[in-house]
Amino acid sequence: MEQIDHVLKVWGDLACFTRPELKVERFSYPVITPSAARGIFDAIYCKPNINPGSAEFRWQVTKIEILKLPKYIALRRNETKDKANVKSALIDGKESPEPIWADGTQDLLGTDAKGRTQRQTMALKDVRYRIHATIVPWNGFRAQIKAMNAQFVRRATTGKCIFQPYFGCREFPAFFELTDISRDSEMPVALDLDLGFMLYDVFDLSRPGSPYDRPYISLFQATVTKGVLDVPSFESPTVLKPVKVA
Repeated sequence: MEQIDHVLKVWGDLACFTRPELKVERFSYPVITPSAARGIFDAIYCKPNINPGSAEFRWQVTKIEILKLPKYIALRRNETKDKANVKSALIDGKESPEPIWADGTQDLLGTDAKGRTQRQTMALKDVRYRIHATIVPWNGFRAQIKAMNAQFVRRATTGKCIFQPYFGCREFPAFFELTDISRDSEMPVALDLDLGFMLYDVFDLSRPGSPYDRPYISLFQATVTKGVLDVPSFESPTVLKPVKVA
């Protein structure tokens, strides 16, 4: 199987990779998480499992290089107080999906209460990374790995994407370019960080997913050495996963 190290250089004005232990106020990790990095590759090229058996591969992020020192900025953002029940409705089928209201009048909502509130966000500003990832085909699609690699290169080279990549929040767009690492002279910053347990992903990457999957939170011990965060494979025992109940 032809494994190719695909490298993207990504940058943007703002980013927020929220720590999951903080429930109300958003506080970003100082570095992009593997799940957010995977999402950027997915935005350029992916085959989601919309229909049973339609997923062909997943992305495995292997390394994240920090090209600019992390800098924080405090923001106040309007967010809704309630959560939509779409996920529960789709998964369990017990209730119909209903919208949530951010604002409205007494006549429209029957109340003067506002559905929105301002929350503090400690985001990152002026971020720049070099991200390495490989394509991992699912069973039945391994023979197509060469075509998959070529398709990604064509799309990334011409700037094509399925949707606009973003840094943690959709209002923080990420810009990208495919990089030839052998010719790229830009060096990671001189930075050593022990980040403790960091979010690895929010999905079960051991099998093709579906739009109806419940969250599957995994963590890993993240250490930045000389500006580089090495990311273990999802199968590694160093990646902590929920206990599956039979």
